[in-house]
Amino acid sequence: MVGKDPPVSAREEILARIRRATAGAPEPQAVPVPGPAAVADPVVLFCERVAGYRATVRRVAADGLSAAVAEALREGGVRRLVVPADLPAGWLAAGDGVTVLRDDPPLAVDELDATDGVLTGSAVGIAVTGTIALDAGPAQGRRVLTLVPDYHLCVVRAADVVDDVPTALARLDPGRPLTLISGPSATSDIELDRVEGVHGPRTLVVLVVG
Repeated sequence: MVGKDPPVSAREEILARIRRATAGAPEPQAVPVPGPAAVADPVVLFCERVAGYRATVRRVAADGLSAAVAEALREGGVRRLVVPADLPAGWLAAGDGVTVLRDDPPLAVDELDATDGVLTGSAVGIAVTGTIALDAGPAQGRRVLTLVPDYHLCVVRAADVVDDVPTALARLDPGRPLTLISGPSATSDIELDRVEGVHGPRTLVVLVVG
């Protein structure tokens, strides 16, 4: 009896075709991986990239932060503001007519939805991408705080702005809940029409301090 060849799996057939097609081809050359980006002034570049995402960005001095926050809230029409439980008291000016709701105890989603906006700090700013990273650290609160309200006023310390993504990731703890923000929430999934505020705030205002 003549023996039959064992059946060939689809995977083996595909690999055999690839080997035949690439027979005699030169060996692939290694592509050098670029190192960290060299940025002359990370804060300037960060501000430019953030503005490029249709966000509002302003640089303010540390002693002018509360006044800048009050002005941004007034311009945004924010009257009911939610803030993390540990937001520094000095960030908010007294007597500005804004009702402040601290997330302590944690507010329900419908309560967050009834607010006009949220004010938080941040963990890192990335210059080359204009991205803000939040990791639920000090003055940042729960992740949901920056996803439900339609307006997000975010404070970024100039000292926390780094050149590139690898440098930023080295400063972040992957075990913490990370939120990466590159401009207001927007999508063009439906017929390429840009729609803002679908899965996050429609308006992003960034105050870079220092």
